[in-house]
Amino acid sequence: MYNWRKMSKGQQQEVLQLRGQHGWPAHSPPHFNSDGWTHYHLSAACFEHVPIIGQTAGRIMSFSALLCSVLGQTGDTVFAWCVLPNHWHALVGTNDLKRVLKRIAQMHGKSSFEWNGDDHARGRQCWHCCSDRRIRSENHFHATRNYIHHNPVKHGYVKKWDDWALSSARDYLDTVGKEEALSFWREYPVLGMGDKWDV
Repeated sequence: MYNWRKMSKGQQQEVLQLRGQHGWPAHSPPHFNSDGWTHYHLSAACFEHVPIIGQTAGRIMSFSALLCSVLGQTGDTVFAWCVLPNHWHALVGTNDLKRVLKRIAQMHGKSSFEWNGDDHARGRQCWHCCSDRRIRSENHFHATRNYIHHNPVKHGYVKKWDDWALSSARDYLDTVGKEEALSFWREYPVLGMGDKWDV
């Protein structure tokens, strides 16, 4: 995500040319819509991973509620979600990715305006785009759900999924039970998922 600043001018020009050939935006993730109902792993981080969402307990709690509300509108389904102090993840099903991304952009714009006012930081960039990864298989779906629920553990905030309140992990464990969740964890490991997303 942040390799750009480490590249030489020549490498930057090469990347821009390649992205242009594919018709992708110069500096943000490309978005690929699908016909019909599709599952996506959506994620967004605060700019340079500064913990703006987690500035206060009230802010991160209200943002978590807002995210779930926004993602669950107009018939879309949220299968898993997690909000951390500097980024969020969600596994959603939708038949219109562009509509979902538009709602997320509006949510990010509104939250940026409010937070920058609260923090006396007008002009600060709060968000670094929203990325989407189309779920390719049932294995990918279950591994992604495991990844999202495991994210607070991965980043060292808690030791167990259900110790983190700002995710769907507790509801998931209540629904399927811990034994079944452990079975899914073994059957659909996250392996190296996400290892280089923040590099």
